[in-house]
Amino acid sequence: MKNILCLNNISPLGLAVLPKEYQVTKDVANAEAILVRSANMLEMTLPANVLAVARAGAGVNNIPLEPYAKAGVVVFNTPGANANAVKELTIAGMLLASRDIYHGMKWVEENKTDVEINKNMEKAKAAFAGREILSKTIGIFGLGAVGALIAGAAAGMGMKVYGYEPSADTIKKNQHLFPSGITLVASGDEIYAVADFISLNVPLLPTTKGMINKDSIAKMKDGVVILNLARDAIVNDADIKVALLSKKVHKYVTDFPNFETANMEGVIAIPHLGASTEEAEDNCAVMAAKEIVDFIEHGIIVNSVNFPNIDLGLKPNFVHRLVVLHENVEGLSGSIVKAAEARAKVLTSIFKFKGAYAATIVDFEHPTKTCADGTCLHDEVAGLKGVIRVRVIH
Repeated sequence: MKNILCLNNISPLGLAVLPKEYQVTKDVANAEAILVRSANMLEMTLPANVLAVARAGAGVNNIPLEPYAKAGVVVFNTPGANANAVKELTIAGMLLASRDIYHGMKWVEENKTDVEINKNMEKAKAAFAGREILSKTIGIFGLGAVGALIAGAAAGMGMKVYGYEPSADTIKKNQHLFPSGITLVASGDEIYAVADFISLNVPLLPTTKGMINKDSIAKMKDGVVILNLARDAIVNDADIKVALLSKKVHKYVTDFPNFETANMEGVIAIPHLGASTEEAEDNCAVMAAKEIVDFIEHGIIVNSVNFPNIDLGLKPNFVHRLVVLHENVEGLSGSIVKAAEARAKVLTSIFKFKGAYAATIVDFEHPTKTCADGTCLHDEVAGLKGVIRVRVIH
């Protein structure tokens, strides 16, 4: 049996994807892989038997990527699996910011004992007047899985859509989701100049931390609404407070409230509900489980955040597969293939790299000579400088 440790409650649909020879364990000491949602793994040192960690969600701030890469632990996430849920909440946040629904409903709650409430609300409702989003302009930072869906939804509601995405690969991957009238811009300043609504759909990186600050806010239209369902640190708390008080920013919608923003006037604070739908949790769990199984059974790496994606296809029954995780050192992959060729008939191989780390997969026929001289192929490859982890899948 192969053991999977779940650090959080994982959707039963996700666990149902696991083959019958897999079982859930409570002990990391005998786990081949870990499924996680929000559990903090930053101080968690994994035993050598753990091959992979799959995050049932997009963000991986709770996982120590570099230390796990050095240990040969592949970390996966599930981009796009919860995209529709985040898109829908973003649209809801935009509507809440445009129409003062919250305070209107709060008035009803406070006056529900008034027998004349149906008459008195006609006078009170003027305080909750809002504005429509039809023909307004939304500027979207990040056109990945979520941003692309927001663009389509906003266009469908009659909005003008501007998008900023620095990655040509991301644009190519998701352009089929873009509405026909989208305007792709070359800089964030172009969005600041025209947007009535700004949707932040970018990962938290050194380059995006605090990207919404007093300088960027000064470039925005008066009365802009900022939608942040990405990460709280993308917006500078002190600067957004000043902007809200001055009415430069009409509303700030955040799915990541903290003590500061939860106590600010003009903030619509949502308690991290972006991916909290039954469908999103199911989708993320299913994708994460499939990633784990594909890697353990076939060495396939898809949606890894600390190793390159690499796919030599499903391993045929008659083939043995050498899966090597290693540093991105010039010539090392060639040395791995040569070591395999010296001991068996190599059928095919593949090499991919991502930053400082790389992976090489070699398919070979029955290893009649792999241990003939007393040293197995596994051990020879493991001894090469820069190799982190070696597996032979039989």
